Amino acid sequence: MTNAYEPRSIERRWQERWETSRPYRAKNPGDDDFDPAQPKYYVLDMFPYPSGSGLHVGHALGYVGTDIVARKKRMEGFNVLHPMGWDAFGLPAEQYAIQTGKHPAETTAENTANYRSQLKNIGMAYDWSREINTSDPKYYRWTQWLFKRLFERGLAYQTEVPVWWCEELKTVLANEEVINGRSERGNYPCVKRPLKQWMLRITEYAERLLADLDELDWPESIKAQQREWIGRSEGAEVEFSIDGEGFEERLKIFTTRPDTLWGCTFMVLAPEHPLVARLTTDEQRAEVEAYVAQAATKSEIERGDASKEKTGVFTGSYALNPVMELRDERARIPIWIADYVMAGYGTGAIMAVPGGDERDFAFATKYELPIVEVCQPPEGTPGVSDGVCYPGEGTAVNSGPLDGLATPEAKRRVIELLEDRRLGNGRVQYKLRDWLFSRQRYWGEPFPLLHHADGGVSPVPDEDLPVLLPDMDDFTPSEDGSPPLARAEEWLKVRDPRTGEGVRRDTDTMPGWAGSCWYWLRFMDPFNDQTAFSHDAEQYWGPVDLYIGGAAHAVMHLLYARFWHKVFYDAELVHTKEPFQRLFNQGMVQAFAYQDETERLVATDDVETKGDGFARRSDGAPLKQIVTKMAKSLKNVVNPDDIIEEYGADAFRLYEMFMGPLADSKPWNPRDIPGARRFLDRTWRLLVDEESSEHARFRRPEGFQPTNDGGAVEGPSEELERELAKMLKRIEDSFEHFNFNTAIAGMMTFVNEATKRSDALTFAQAERFVRALAPFAPHVAEELWDRFGFETSVTQAPWPAADERYLAEDTIELVVQVKGKFRGKVSAPADADKETLETLAREAIADKLEGQEIVKAIVVPGRLVNFVTR
Repeated sequence: MTNAYEPRSIERRWQERWETSRPYRAKNPGDDDFDPAQPKYYVLDMFPYPSGSGLHVGHALGYVGTDIVARKKRMEGFNVLHPMGWDAFGLPAEQYAIQTGKHPAETTAENTANYRSQLKNIGMAYDWSREINTSDPKYYRWTQWLFKRLFERGLAYQTEVPVWWCEELKTVLANEEVINGRSERGNYPCVKRPLKQWMLRITEYAERLLADLDELDWPESIKAQQREWIGRSEGAEVEFSIDGEGFEERLKIFTTRPDTLWGCTFMVLAPEHPLVARLTTDEQRAEVEAYVAQAATKSEIERGDASKEKTGVFTGSYALNPVMELRDERARIPIWIADYVMAGYGTGAIMAVPGGDERDFAFATKYELPIVEVCQPPEGTPGVSDGVCYPGEGTAVNSGPLDGLATPEAKRRVIELLEDRRLGNGRVQYKLRDWLFSRQRYWGEPFPLLHHADGGVSPVPDEDLPVLLPDMDDFTPSEDGSPPLARAEEWLKVRDPRTGEGVRRDTDTMPGWAGSCWYWLRFMDPFNDQTAFSHDAEQYWGPVDLYIGGAAHAVMHLLYARFWHKVFYDAELVHTKEPFQRLFNQGMVQAFAYQDETERLVATDDVETKGDGFARRSDGAPLKQIVTKMAKSLKNVVNPDDIIEEYGADAFRLYEMFMGPLADSKPWNPRDIPGARRFLDRTWRLLVDEESSEHARFRRPEGFQPTNDGGAVEGPSEELERELAKMLKRIEDSFEHFNFNTAIAGMMTFVNEATKRSDALTFAQAERFVRALAPFAPHVAEELWDRFGFETSVTQAPWPAADERYLAEDTIELVVQVKGKFRGKVSAPADADKETLETLAREAIADKLEGQEIVKAIVVPGRLVNFVTR
């Protein structure tokens, strides 16, 4: 065995050993070696989609972070579940299949093999025996089984709804997948069209999805986004009669401010409202129909843009204000249509109170409609009398029986009045809409449903699952939008196994979200062929203790996953109300990119250095260097395999974490990577004499067991003991907010100090250092541990704790302020520099700094750190 540090040789050797010894296997209830008294820890990465381009260094950031946490937890004595799998259904593989004729299953297998290889190359401590793939029939059999549970509970229904249709992708997309009228994937134009679709009643869980957020250890920014998406509003549903003969219908509206009913001077309907045609008089019909046609060409984003000038058309009809006497001249109000009101929100109709709503105020001003003050603002606040609207709370005026009441009491009284007259009632409304769950594509889970001649729908019996995708060569959707599965005649037409009746399978497939709505549960029990997951496994492993992934999934994946989990809770399939107890969002790894004078981005292979600047290689035009996200189109993506081949996996892992706190976005700078490799070189030289024939400078003494006590030391060895204790405390603290850059900085400091006094370094100090290094640089740690003479893996060694005896006199406590106000305290090394004090203070009050930009940090050593924010 050579004594030179050869990272790739060392790393390949240990990766091969891990493959056979399986040190990262999680023990399940029922396993021979399962200990029910051993505490569990379930750490999970957000389910990756295995694209053809493979992992880049940005993807690896979160994976390395969770790997470090999982490795530490194992050393702390936990039975750790840290699995990996693939969210493998979806549009990209199908689009590629259409372009190349290559079956999606084939490309998916190639992509997952590449991802698996890359992750193993990084040294990830996954329990690979639990690997799952959502496109594997063994998996989607249970996705179909779980969908049936929703169907049986009345939470899945089929209806014709206006949906986003993407002609380029030939499929329906959910509202969340369309941005500014264009598809999130591919940026293709989308239009609204009515189609019969499967929907899930997520709205029935709106209140619970909202209320239970308070119980979760999640970033406040993510909770806020979910609350905004659910959009809970308290108010009243009010019914307006239509003035005129032949109208039995009433126009229903929902308002959060029923106390302002006396200020309603007109009504506005969405152009798509079903009563528009009947309400339109002959004199107004041509103008209304032209406006309706024009509104149909606009996206919801465009129509909802508050900055755009309001437009509308009078229908010619009038409504009657339900709280006003008919003799009051304000009782009869005109009914307009306007595209700032949308059919998909609320009832598709609003009562317009221009004195209290900016959009209504702008509309009324433009079309010279009455504006009445019904809520008097506090003294000094401008209102209607000042030529502006006032949307806040105040005192009711010009409001009949409400006059003089404050807004909360006025709202309560008017709701009582409406309920007494049976013209309305108090209610809670949500912005959240039912989840559109159909896709007109091939590469997805088939619905386990049978359509009967009489229009009825029944589920496929459990024993006949999975409903397999048929083998097909042509995945192109039909020009009329019908799904590819509609062409699979033999698969399509079957007999009901219960009655023998001829039936048709459903030809839509589930969306790509389906498999990721429950995958954390299958990881708990992936070998089970009798059920999706066993009661014992779920009782033991649930909930996920730590879930790490990008903030981009704040609404869609996380809301959908929580919904499914709550349904399973109601069905007594799981014992927790929520799937993920703690959520952490890693930052984005950014890269250099280049812009020309028009601010267009230029691919990096068309860029050359020119003097102190940059130029386009093709024409010499000057370019500006910027920092942005990694993207294949910019050719600024960095493959971790290339970095690992040059510097080693451990150096790659250390650099990924040393760039900055895990939560922060930061630029990838290849010039800094050699620093991580130099640290490992110094560590190796400290613990291995490259000129000696011995395996290491130290050898485990007979009977030695890893401990947190360095024994009796004095002189230079005592000084190193103090440095080691500071390092171990710094590493421990870094796990609170996953600021592993400070942990690595602590290890670098210790190695520097130990190198200066290498003769004073004891074996007990060296082995504790290697144990602390193991989660961050596992390959070299295993190698050193083995060379020390230990017969078991460093993974099985206990996590080293700082010896408190060597910390007390070296620690100070500082006050942490934000804009001069006390926000907390932090302990820090007495000799810490200003940069370290700032970092530790920022970590200590991270939750109080969330959503704020730090303009300046004022550090007074020994006393305080004050953050100036905006």
